[in-house]
Amino acid sequence: MGARLPRRCSSGCRACAQTAREIGHAATLLYALSYIPLTYVKTANYTTAKALVDEGGKLASEKGALFWRALGVLNKGSISALTRKPSEAVQVLTNGLAASRQAGSILQEAYYLALLASAYVELAQFDDAWHCVDGALSAMETTKQKFSEAEVNRIAGEISLKSPRHGVARAEVYFKESLTAARKQQAKSWELRAAMSMARLWRDQGKRRQAHDLLALVYGWFTEGFDTLDLKEAKALLEELR
Repeated sequence: MGARLPRRCSSGCRACAQTAREIGHAATLLYALSYIPLTYVKTANYTTAKALVDEGGKLASEKGALFWRALGVLNKGSISALTRKPSEAVQVLTNGLAASRQAGSILQEAYYLALLASAYVELAQFDDAWHCVDGALSAMETTKQKFSEAEVNRIAGEISLKSPRHGVARAEVYFKESLTAARKQQAKSWELRAAMSMARLWRDQGKRRQAHDLLALVYGWFTEGFDTLDLKEAKALLEELR
């Protein structure tokens, strides 16, 4: 079962979705059903997230809204990747990326390619994974969409740890690049994820004090959202490192 949203946030999400339905404006509802699920994903409430994504996908199909339909497919594939269903994730994300390009959109293509790469790794298809990583890095450079730069590099680092072609040294480079990108953007959620990845790596190398200090510095910045999955995992890792 996924973590619960903080009460205020949960009620806000429900109210937002309901208000969008009551307005009766398809574009407004499609927007809401595409982005509200991201909040539930942050707390690992994947069941609710998927229900909203499915609702949005059905409406997009009814309205012939190709962009929103493609985005819904990508969000569905993201949930598959995050819930460790790699075969399903590969199929859905591949279809979603193709549909998105057909609709003339490259919105956050790099992020979805990185998730596709992580799914390929779960299937031990490392060449396909690195092809996706290269595609994600190239997409960011071409489109200048750097929103997910930190997360793309962090995922690349995690792949390096599992890939026979790379390894620990390359993973650490990716994690450093992820931290740098997150700090440059002042993106604390991405920085927290990058810090956790680096802390785990340093822990396994016996650098427990460095790992603790890095993660504690980022974790200490947060004053709310402690029911989110990332902050719960960060807290558990800090307690282990102490």
